[in-house]
This record gives sequence, structure tokens and C-alpha cells, in this order.
Amino acid sequence: MEKPLIGVLPLYDEGRESLWMLPGYFGGIRAAGGIPVMLPLEADKEEVRQLAGLCDGLLFTGGHDVDPALYGAERRAVCGPSCPARDRLEREAFSLAWEQDLPVLGICRGIQMINVLLGGTLYQDLSAERPGGVEHHMAPPYDRVCHSVELSAGEPLAALLGGESLGVNSYHHQAVRDLAPALRPMAKAPDGLVEAVWAPERRFVWAVQWHPEFSFRTDAASLRIFETFVEHCAAPA
Repeated sequence: MEKPLIGVLPLYDEGRESLWMLPGYFGGIRAAGGIPVMLPLEADKEEVRQLAGLCDGLLFTGGHDVDPALYGAERRAVCGPSCPARDRLEREAFSLAWEQDLPVLGICRGIQMINVLLGGTLYQDLSAERPGGVEHHMAPPYDRVCHSVELSAGEPLAALLGGESLGVNSYHHQAVRDLAPALRPMAKAPDGLVEAVWAPERRFVWAVQWHPEFSFRTDAASLRIFETFVEHCAAPA
């Protein structure tokens, strides 16, 4: 049986004018039995459609802040840099994935972008807009637990992992504010911040705020998230 081909949304470095990729995204997919390929940053709608037709699933990675204009907000000084080309690519790629019911996994920026594209909003900076007692922006190494999340009973992530809580790493300053109508929460931080979501209307659209790509080698739950994603990519539509 051929392994599923997973399209991975690229990272972009303005200073070096280069595309790049954290090895953990590829490593997590490969450890779960998939073949990762990085998509080009500059692709028009028809090119994205052709690329999506070659892929069995899409992984939306971390990185730049989402442009607040995408959720109808004014950019605040606390908002970090955005990447217009990446916002365009991900808007087109997610639209096609949603239309074609292609499996999707979002990580960090991925959960934020998916929420925005489905009609939700974001905190532009947690320390300025939602300060609290939970550390969401840890120092390295990133393969250790930073805080816990409460798994929502009866939702797919709790069913997959078992138990009521999970220790996760955390490295972000933006987060879900208003949850999109098409999404349901699967996990929340102790301060109530939504940390994992899924879309019941699709066969597999999951996203997490933490970083399983940093911890899948040592944390069984992180690897299991990659595995269930790749399993859905391999399954017939």
C-alpha cells in the first residue's frame, strides 16, 4: 500500500528571502507513516487546486501572525509581522480542503488560521489582551511540558488519548478568541483558552495550539495526533 502524501504549508524567512521547514513537521508525518512534501509559497488558485489534488491531506504549520484584516480587526502594535503571500496560500489551500473534505491538521498558527478562515477571531497578543497566570510562551527546550490542558469529555481528542487532562508544550502569543461556528473545542488551558478544536462537519479537520512536532519523539500523545491524522489521510474518502 502506498503511503499517503501530506502537503505541508511552508514557513517563510523575510531576512533570508527563503522558504524553510522545521524538521519536526516532516519527522512527525514520517513517524506516523506518511510522506511529507512542502508546498510552494507563491501559487495561484488553479495551481493550489492541482497541488491539493495530489495530496491526501494538508498540514497547516506555525509561524507568522495572521493578518488581523482577515478577521475584521485593526492591527495593534502588539501584533507581530504577517506574511501576505502565506495568508493567501493558506486561504486558498484551506478553502479547497474544506470543499473536497481533505483531512487537515493545524498546529499553532494552524489552529488560528483555520479558526479565522471559518469565521472566528483571535487575540493579537495574549499578554496585552488576555493576561493570566498560565505561561503560553515557554523558553526552550520545547519538548517538555509547559502547562496542562483539560480534554473535553465526549470529543474526539479525549476519545483518542483517554484521560481528562494532558501536559503540553506552549510557544505562542496569539490564540483563538471567538471560536468559529463550524468548530468545537476539544481542549482548554487552565485559564480557559481554547487549545484544540475539530470540525464535526468534515471527516478530519483538527487543530492544536501546542507543538507536537517538537515532542512526538518522546511523548506518545503527540505522536498519536500525527498518527490519527495520517490514518485519515490514508483512508478512502
